Amino acid sequence: MATTLDLPGEEFILPGTRTCAGCGLSIAYRYILKALGPKTIVTLPACCLTILHGIYPKTPIAVNAVNNTFASTAASATGLVAGLKARGINDFTVVGMAGDGGTFDMGIQALSGAAERQTDFIYICYDNEAYMNTGVQRSSATPLGAYTTTTPVLTKQQPKKNFLKIMEAHNLSYLATTCSSYPGDLYEKFLKAKNKKGTRFMHVASPCPAGWGYPASDTVKIGRLAVESGVVILYEVEGGELKLTGKSLNIARSGRKKRVNEYLEAQGRFSKMPAELVEEFQKEVDRNWDDVLRRAKL
Repeated sequence: MATTLDLPGEEFILPGTRTCAGCGLSIAYRYILKALGPKTIVTLPACCLTILHGIYPKTPIAVNAVNNTFASTAASATGLVAGLKARGINDFTVVGMAGDGGTFDMGIQALSGAAERQTDFIYICYDNEAYMNTGVQRSSATPLGAYTTTTPVLTKQQPKKNFLKIMEAHNLSYLATTCSSYPGDLYEKFLKAKNKKGTRFMHVASPCPAGWGYPASDTVKIGRLAVESGVVILYEVEGGELKLTGKSLNIARSGRKKRVNEYLEAQGRFSKMPAELVEEFQKEVDRNWDDVLRRAKL
């Protein structure tokens, strides 16, 4: 696995972004762009990533970017792929990138259509588990027991949508999960995705201090707790074969997966979660973990 010492020195995010302090997205995006390089075109909807890119005509991002409407990220990426092909340009990587709201909810139609056609681009969902840019509203990626500004009761009563299974059902050339707290794992997976063809789906767990309710200095810690407790599992799928990677592989081999309590207690969004939902949350995490281990044959 790559370490931070192995990563390219060139930076594609310059000083002066407008993201919140401790933003998991900005950490992940730094290493994503290092892996993809300067010949990248990113298309993105209204979201936290738009805030990171800044207000036209000024931006701290040193790659090409196109803004699109909330539900049309994959449609915009499809158009960019077609336009480059028409001009005979074949050395650029097209990337569609949106949050969980723009992916799990509003963007699923265009993404599913593009994936079914195997359109040649990378789609990235940076998942901070709510509509953070507009005020921490509930999305279908919001986990069971979390508080948001639009949950009609104090906590969400439904489990998080298993969007990875939905995308895997499209028989993609490459699907991977990663987390901003593990830059080596993230970098290697994006290098691999860059060299694949067809639709590639990348799920990036992106802790959010403002929406999750923890100190900005704890972003890396929270992401690591998510992986250590199995809430986030690091793996990749190629040709229907699932392989655990990085920290998740180490945990599977050692059998030292943590319980979810430490992860939940570190975040204000779970402060009103009743004990019965904590137990239900743990059971859901364990079921998903066992399913992944079975498929990985571990």
